[in-house]
Amino acid sequence: MISSIAELISDRIGMMPAGERRAAQTLIANYPLIGLKTVAEFSAAAGVSSPTILRFVARLGFQNYPEFQSALQDELAAQLQSPASRTLNPPSPNGGAVSPMLEATLDNMRETFRHLSDKQLADIVAKLADRRGKTFLIGGRFTDPLARYMAAHLAIVQPNVFHLAGQESVWRDRLIDMGKRDVLVIFDIRRYQDSLVRFAETAHQRGVQIVLFTDQWLSPIARFARHVIAGRTAVPSAWDSSAALFVVAETLIGAVTRQLEADGAKRIRELENLR
Repeated sequence: MISSIAELISDRIGMMPAGERRAAQTLIANYPLIGLKTVAEFSAAAGVSSPTILRFVARLGFQNYPEFQSALQDELAAQLQSPASRTLNPPSPNGGAVSPMLEATLDNMRETFRHLSDKQLADIVAKLADRRGKTFLIGGRFTDPLARYMAAHLAIVQPNVFHLAGQESVWRDRLIDMGKRDVLVIFDIRRYQDSLVRFAETAHQRGVQIVLFTDQWLSPIARFARHVIAGRTAVPSAWDSSAALFVVAETLIGAVTRQLEADGAKRIRELENLR
């Protein structure tokens, strides 16, 4: 399975010198469009030299800058695909219709976790378990059920957890309650939801720390996010699969519950007594 450029960066950024890290951060913040510009324009945006950009591209495994741009163009085309345009793979002659879907879903989970570091997961858990701030969760048309599921579990083990539902005007009214100690968890996969991008930008301007669950091609919200979880979503179907992101969400729910330990257990007992 071919890694996306965002995944390659995630895997190798720890080995990059400072200049190449700036190039990587600039690309992620403007993904993928800055990489489709000339070397000179990319280097100016990153504040590094043109040779640094070329070394960065080589570190990702590309022979030259045109090859790097070709890969970005393929990713951009994948981002813009609609369900109607996706080719459906024929059923396996031995396994029927289920086998290819099952294998693709399992591959998505393995690849998603392969590109997630223990440190990144630990940092997200620490933020979600911080009792000094509030946690808000929201998703798009097809991913909001994941946000609602995660919010329902986190609200059992800690206070001040809110799922944002309804119209965009309702979400925006909640911005007045968001500040620098708070975290906003957003689920957004292709084709990315403009209303979520606008909401994330405003929350970012207020100092809210954003945790983004997205796909391997990266939602535009990545430029505002403190943490980006890029999960694999492509399967042999007209529809993307959120299964890998769901498992990451469950992993974080379990880790936050363990982190809170006694406080979480006490809250669960009190909730049980109220039922």
